[in-house]
Amino acid sequence: MDVSIIIVAWNVRDLLYGCLKSVYEQTKELEFEVIYVDNASEDGSVQLVRREFPDVRTIENQRNEGFVIANNQGIEIARGRYVLLLNSDTVVLDNAIKKAVEFADAHPEAAVVGCKVLNPDRTLQRNCFMYPSVLNVFISAMYLNKLFPQSRLCGRERMTWCDFNGAMEVETVAGCFSLVRKKAIEQVGPMDKIYYVFGDDPDWCYRFRKAGWKIMFTSTPRIIHYKGQNIKRNPDKFFFQMHGSKLIFLKKFGNALTFLLARLLTCLFFVLRAPYWLVIGMLDKAGRKDAISTAGTYLAGARCCLADWTDLLMNKEQVKEMLRNGEFLV
Repeated sequence: MDVSIIIVAWNVRDLLYGCLKSVYEQTKELEFEVIYVDNASEDGSVQLVRREFPDVRTIENQRNEGFVIANNQGIEIARGRYVLLLNSDTVVLDNAIKKAVEFADAHPEAAVVGCKVLNPDRTLQRNCFMYPSVLNVFISAMYLNKLFPQSRLCGRERMTWCDFNGAMEVETVAGCFSLVRKKAIEQVGPMDKIYYVFGDDPDWCYRFRKAGWKIMFTSTPRIIHYKGQNIKRNPDKFFFQMHGSKLIFLKKFGNALTFLLARLLTCLFFVLRAPYWLVIGMLDKAGRKDAISTAGTYLAGARCCLADWTDLLMNKEQVKEMLRNGEFLV
């Protein structure tokens, strides 16, 4: 088996159908399996998969386990030389999976291979970035990444200076399309379940690199990614989770001082944005309610950073328990 394609989904039936259809139509000359992990969807996703794609191996969870745990369930039963984590809101283009496998075979030092990701309008979607750090949090808090996106310093976290053409070594590949060598997984272990969603990619890639592997990007394989479909249902929670996941990373791999600085700078990020939305709320009668609500979200985020940073997380109680017991992977 060349590759086990793992797709996790929750209530995105139509997108899931498009993803699976593209996988089977665009994956040729490759021995592969598809493992679908359903996170308690209520829209008929499981029934659709079993009816339209009977060869798919399906895991049906009774509750939403989150992105990381669900992917780990798929990894546990995967039979391929490689595991491909593929988001359900993607469309595979032009035999991309085979091209990624060929690149990985030609680079045995690579634990993870990422491809070129496009928005639905075929513009570039950046899918490689650097690890969370105090410097990156500071740059983001002070708007420097927005003011100077072509600067290698200010645009470093999201690599906004890069055109993403060719092949290169990177720090992190986003999990929307992440081809991972099974041998590397056996060495460092699965993704850390302390991350409910977000943060799992830099954590896993960091652990691979610590073990001596490389993280690679190649622009030859391409996919389309309909980004953030589930996020739209509860944007505030996912927004907080994104920042909280960075703090988890810095708590795991940094020291007490860097973690404290990261909390304070994340608080600064929220505080600096609240006044703008308060002013908008005062000046724009039509959008006043939404603007004031946005300002309130930023202020709530600042409070979390100062009082209890785990309030930012969607799986707060689980994280607290894991931190108490020292259960997270290092």
